[in-house]
Amino acid sequence: MTASAVDAVVVGAGVIGLSTGICLAERGLRVRVLTAELPQSTTSAAAVAMIGPALSPPADTASKWERVTIEEFRRLAEVPDTGVHLCRGRLAAREAPDEPPPGLETCTSDELPDGFTFGFWATLPLVDMPRYLGYLAGRFKSLGGTIDLHPVGSLAEAAREAPLVANCTGVGARNLVPDPLVRAVRGQQVIVQNPGLDTFFIEAPRGPAWIGYHPHGDHVTLGGVAAVDDWNLDPDPAQGEAILRRCAAVEPRLAGARVLGHRVGLRPGRPSVRLDVDEIDGARVVHDYGHGSVGVMLSWGCAREAAALLLRP
Repeated sequence: MTASAVDAVVVGAGVIGLSTGICLAERGLRVRVLTAELPQSTTSAAAVAMIGPALSPPADTASKWERVTIEEFRRLAEVPDTGVHLCRGRLAAREAPDEPPPGLETCTSDELPDGFTFGFWATLPLVDMPRYLGYLAGRFKSLGGTIDLHPVGSLAEAAREAPLVANCTGVGARNLVPDPLVRAVRGQQVIVQNPGLDTFFIEAPRGPAWIGYHPHGDHVTLGGVAAVDDWNLDPDPAQGEAILRRCAAVEPRLAGARVLGHRVGLRPGRPSVRLDVDEIDGARVVHDYGHGSVGVMLSWGCAREAAALLLRP
């Protein structure tokens, strides 16, 4: 695909960028993704990626994006080789909410770990992100899209490539736009061999350090941390040990699990998601970034809206 043949350029190959590229390609456009990192090296590869439950107030803009995305991931859980599967598990809090979410199966006291006073059971899609990103890349390419390892120095540069541009650069938007409201929020996961777990656990609300484990067949992802303005992409061994220790306190079988590796990513923190239209050097540009820790959770809803904004008459 030559530059002259491109209808749209997507900047960024994380979950937001690839989902947007697919939505555009499915509308018949010839699409090129330009990226500084290949999909499985993006921050999205280190996402926890539990889809749901939908808890945003109905009036919140994110509520619509959540509903669209949850529906899509429940469908993907039935498709082979997506990395998505349905899993039952507990969402637990150290303090009970004033108004528990309606219609959920509340945990009994003996189903809660020490230190937790409230929780509920849910069956939700879990996403093995490296596999899922591979699926998205393959789906995008099957629609005729191309992914080029080509860092973009400015949105004006992208605008010279095509009349339609989707800016899905995550934390990179801080410098590329530039948008000083975007802040790096560092996360780290420990990946261990699955000692036989078939349910997940996650602590809510999540603070600077929290407990979460999610089984994906032969391995389990353990989290996590959220360090604002920390741009370090190197795994911290001490932090990894602390994550494993916290998770093993809830699920003792994890204490002896073999560590397979670590993942580090920089969530694009922002007071709110930016999803709007701009014009740069005659090109229509849609900004779609700033999803913080819920990029996967909002991905399909935001991607469909971004595509609709780009193609709006």
